[in-house]
Amino acid sequence: MSGMASAWWGARTSREQRLLAAMLALLGLVLVWLLIVRPLADALDSARRDHDEAVTSLAEAQARAAAAGHARGEGRRAAPLPVDALLSRTVTEAGFADARVTSRGPARASVAIDAARPQAFFGWVRTMEGSGLIVESLTARANADRTLAVEAAFRARTG
Repeated sequence: MSGMASAWWGARTSREQRLLAAMLALLGLVLVWLLIVRPLADALDSARRDHDEAVTSLAEAQARAAAAGHARGEGRRAAPLPVDALLSRTVTEAGFADARVTSRGPARASVAIDAARPQAFFGWVRTMEGSGLIVESLTARANADRTLAVEAAFRARTG
């Protein structure tokens, strides 16, 4: 079989051999694209979608749990001071890696996030309200990628 292939290859002119080699190289690239790159890209997109859905579901579950605790009267406690430390810890736990927390005294702080999913962010705000914080101001602007750029100011509940 190999002998027939080399005899066939030898019967071609050098120009035909170069064209056939280029065709085989391009065929190899197309096969790599179709059999390796595209399936991996699809799997990565699917994993990102699943992660986004899981983050949203977690935020909704936390918000429902906080609402249930608030309905039972558990949400009326005072927040631990300093507020900026509480916000820094919980904003990171909620998955907002690019959040900037600014202290405005021991009982006040503000948070700025460049890109946050609305469901996850408002679920986190609800959790903060259940932890004894009060939202003083909240500004949210829509980004092009269906996220929000938000700035929120919190203060500790007294008594």
